[in-house]
Amino acid sequence: MQANQAPYSNFGLVQDMLETVNVIRTFDPAVVEPIAGAIRDAGRLFFTGEGSSRLFPSKSAIQHSRRQGWPLVLHTEAGRQAQEYRLDSWPILAMSNSGRTAEVIRLYNGLTASGHGNLYSLTAAANSQLEGLANQGFVLKCGKEGAVAATKSVIEQALFCRALVEAIAGQQTLKSRLGELAGMVETALTQPIPAEVADGLTKAGTLYLAGRNDGVAEELALKANEITRKRSDYLEGTYAVHGIEEVMDASDVVVWINPYPESETKFQDVLVNGVGLTVIAISPRETPFPTIRIPDAGDLSGFVELAAGWNLLVEIGIRLGINLDKPQRARKVGNEFVG
Repeated sequence: MQANQAPYSNFGLVQDMLETVNVIRTFDPAVVEPIAGAIRDAGRLFFTGEGSSRLFPSKSAIQHSRRQGWPLVLHTEAGRQAQEYRLDSWPILAMSNSGRTAEVIRLYNGLTASGHGNLYSLTAAANSQLEGLANQGFVLKCGKEGAVAATKSVIEQALFCRALVEAIAGQQTLKSRLGELAGMVETALTQPIPAEVADGLTKAGTLYLAGRNDGVAEELALKANEITRKRSDYLEGTYAVHGIEEVMDASDVVVWINPYPESETKFQDVLVNGVGLTVIAISPRETPFPTIRIPDAGDLSGFVELAAGWNLLVEIGIRLGINLDKPQRARKVGNEFVG
């Protein structure tokens, strides 16, 4: 995605993606301090939201906390399903760009009516309906997005969640690493996509996004719908070789985020040799497949992987002549609360 060259620079979506670099560079992890103590005392935290506001922000923070072995109990669920849970003892962080998302508004309406006193919100809009239901609200600084597909707000939400779990654990490392991370994300966003990779992706029947349950591949599967208008599916872990190959065909493409080295031979045998499809990897190292090499950000790699995935999807959209800013059916507020 070389946004300084036409036609890329004509799209608000591309500009939002590039503004992500400055969002990272200027983020202040101290913003989470007002609520870190109360959540630490509770010993648990429940993340909720819908779509892009929840997937990568919550799951990347949960993954990091579990890898570190921190004692905080973390869980995430979409707003509608969360309404079926007993959450009396859980501090809850609800994320919604608009602050008007129906599922989380209904969840918070019910919880406030029952006297829940540990509700927090993170929105892009100040003085929103969701913020009014929260005991404390936070507002993103990234500004309004120029396209329906959320990008820079996803990154700021994820930084907030990461800073929060670090602060609760007393292990704040994020601030000193933001400059380097911003540079790596910029590299992943702007590096050229090899023509043979872009051609294969553009011709794909279905785009499968495979990877860990850290929100990266799952979020990219959602963005594939919004940006490329192609059918897509998220394949968690190694699910790509556990039965779904029965319905795949040679026109499909699997984009594998940070492959497990010990699983590469199986993917080659089952998917490439067996189905005849193409596997493309996004990884900081070379793999047996065509590989988009990205900088290695260690435990912040999810941010770089997401940026590289955006780069691929924009390349597909441009090659297909799609207006990246105006999907035909998708809406900026997926399900707005009315009532």
